[in-house]
Amino acid sequence: MTSEKSPSFVEKGAQLDAPTLAESYSSKVHEDKDTGLIQEVDLTTGRSLYARAMGLAKSFQVEVRGIERVPEEEQTEKSLWNAGSMWFAANMVISTFSLGTLGIGIFGMAFWDSVLTIIFFNLIGIIPVAFFSTFGPRFGLRQMILSRFWFGYHGVKIFAVLNIIACVGWSAVNTVVAAQLLHTVNNGGLPPWGGIIVVSFGTVAITFFGYKVVHIYEKWAWIPTFIIFLIIIARFKISGTFTFGTLQTGPIEAGNVLSFGAAVYGFATGWASYACDYVVYQQKQTSRTRIFFVILCGLGFPLLFCEILGAACMTGTLTSTVFADNYDANGIGGLVYAILVPDSLNGFGQFCLVLMALSTIANNCPNMYSVALSVQTVDRSLAKIPRIIWTLIATGVFLAISIPAYYKFETFMDNFMNIIGYWLAIYEAIALPEHFIFKRGFSGYNVDDYDNPSKLPLGLSACFAFCCGVAGAVVGMYQVWWTGPIAALIPGDVGFELSFGFAFVAYMALRPFELKYFGR
Repeated sequence: MTSEKSPSFVEKGAQLDAPTLAESYSSKVHEDKDTGLIQEVDLTTGRSLYARAMGLAKSFQVEVRGIERVPEEEQTEKSLWNAGSMWFAANMVISTFSLGTLGIGIFGMAFWDSVLTIIFFNLIGIIPVAFFSTFGPRFGLRQMILSRFWFGYHGVKIFAVLNIIACVGWSAVNTVVAAQLLHTVNNGGLPPWGGIIVVSFGTVAITFFGYKVVHIYEKWAWIPTFIIFLIIIARFKISGTFTFGTLQTGPIEAGNVLSFGAAVYGFATGWASYACDYVVYQQKQTSRTRIFFVILCGLGFPLLFCEILGAACMTGTLTSTVFADNYDANGIGGLVYAILVPDSLNGFGQFCLVLMALSTIANNCPNMYSVALSVQTVDRSLAKIPRIIWTLIATGVFLAISIPAYYKFETFMDNFMNIIGYWLAIYEAIALPEHFIFKRGFSGYNVDDYDNPSKLPLGLSACFAFCCGVAGAVVGMYQVWWTGPIAALIPGDVGFELSFGFAFVAYMALRPFELKYFGR
């Protein structure tokens, strides 16, 4: 594609952070079709700050592509393992383990209650992620840009803003757990803020380079973490502190299951808002069925494995004062420390803690990569700022949030997971019927219209459904700071269920009229 205003700027195969960028600059940029990275930059006539930035990016082989569509000739990736291992590594981390502990630690459930809740709510959470991933190879669009076909060019901006908040919040949650682990090493030698800074800079170091480097890192990052989890299983078994507890019944138990389930669902489905971002370079003809099941397995195994292990280990705080005291002092980091270090592996155990803490970077990378794409979706002027700049800014924000969140982690994590679940339930309640009912499958899309507001839905029905979904969350949430009237009757959190139901009904009622009177 060549700009009419500046034909010397972009030669064949060049892709920049936004379709309009080429209109403003005069340097020549070449991008390798196989890697999406800058290979050659001539700055002899470049006068813009952006041109200079591209020269620096070229030196470090940084991906500069932003939210524009990936053309078919550049969709050269064949390995399904790359697609699956992305989510395998991102979820085989200590924060997933931490989520599994909430059923026992926050809601007072027994082990089997927690396990059944983990399995069921993870399943309904990851199916939409796997499904949305099938759009990436077919259309070559990022998830938020793809969402324009469901919410409209302007309506999608609401969800892009929410996704920005989610990406930053996820990273804060993950970083706090890592800081807890690092703080336990050498009897608290590293202060909490120090651990947070270490993880933050590690995240930037990977996401700075973009799609290819993120995938390479995620392809192997899960291996040491998985080994350490196996060591935890062995040492926890030897400790003899596990207990099944007593399976409870009644309305209080039902409320606890719903509340814990909401947190599990929010964590699992949290990837839905950037599912496409990590398969857009897969070959267009890649089987959608294979993509679906690869992503489903890539998400399902680590989520179930880590969360069930977390639930099991948390039972140790009910039977062991050593486990309970360490947990009270340093949260999840203290619990893992109690399993691996005293009367256990000692120095090697502390080494495992450090590796486990650094594994959090694998979970942060998708967040910090995709947050930039969401920012660019909000407005064309923001798309003119390179992805790497937004990644740096977002990292600074989650670093600032992580420090106060460290001291109220369990409450912060539970509340955040639930809120994520609310808005993503609304997202799915609109996207799924639009695809299956109103567009009648993939044949209902003209992908060339992705950047043409006049060809996309107006978004009126989507915005109305969103408001109705918010109302569903308000009456169904069960939080420390607010209990909805329906949630109070249970008592338990049914916010994401009501969010989905209210939004779905509203959208189904209004969308036919929007199509009839506006034709799009």
